[in-house]
Amino acid sequence: MNTLPQADDLYPQPASNHATDNPPWDLMIQDGPVMTTAIHAGHIIRKSLQPWLEIENGDRLREEDPLTDYFMAGGDTVFRANRSRFEFDLNRPAETAVTVDPDDTWGLKIWNPDMPEAEKQTSLALHAEFYRLMAERVEAMIARHGRILVLDLHSYNHRRDGAEADAAPQAGNPDIDLGATTLDKAIYGDLLDRFADGLRSRKVVGKTPDVRVNVRWEDGGNFPEWLHAEYGDAACVITLEYKKIFMDEWSHGAEVLAMQDLRSGFHAAVREGRAALSRLEGFRP
Repeated sequence: MNTLPQADDLYPQPASNHATDNPPWDLMIQDGPVMTTAIHAGHIIRKSLQPWLEIENGDRLREEDPLTDYFMAGGDTVFRANRSRFEFDLNRPAETAVTVDPDDTWGLKIWNPDMPEAEKQTSLALHAEFYRLMAERVEAMIARHGRILVLDLHSYNHRRDGAEADAAPQAGNPDIDLGATTLDKAIYGDLLDRFADGLRSRKVVGKTPDVRVNVRWEDGGNFPEWLHAEYGDAACVITLEYKKIFMDEWSHGAEVLAMQDLRSGFHAAVREGRAALSRLEGFRP
């Protein structure tokens, strides 16, 4: 009888006595007006925090956004988080970026409430460093180009009732939900439309993906809200929420052809976004 691989096999944690912490993130910088980020792509937890972790590995992975970094190479500045969102959630304000309260994490108990305060402060220092780095990079990009496009990639579950249960209804769960709650459509509406068309231009395993705008969430989280508050309409921010049609939420296995199709669509959308951005008043190539 064949058994599905488990999360510990696919994403093993390092042995606690010999672990060397990996970098919290990777940041690649090239000249150009497009930034792509995958701030929830990571899974590893730093060694000193692991004794305080209470959630099982597979349950934690289900609430992270694995493989979203696969789609992001179309950017000029590229940011990938290597650590779990539960070590420091870069899409939340500092007050809830590291929490031991299950009410803040959909009822899931992530951390032992006796986690030392020093560990929390280490995580919060990384959270603060991320926002410092983003401010430095975004300001440099705006100074160079006048207007920029920021694409923040995430994913979401649609089979929460179990591997054999029915998927969530398509009506409220598009294949790709574009979060554009901070976007001024008077300025960026054409860019948004063309970006969505680019995503639809590539079939995913033979089917045109269902791409809609602002269906599931009222906002894209703290990161896009912060970008808008700090930089206004100089930064066009779109959050991409990919339904996990490219993987099995329960076995964590990837659907390689679906991933390749989605990446092709993302690259087509980025090309459309670049072209629309270049036509806007105030943009400098």
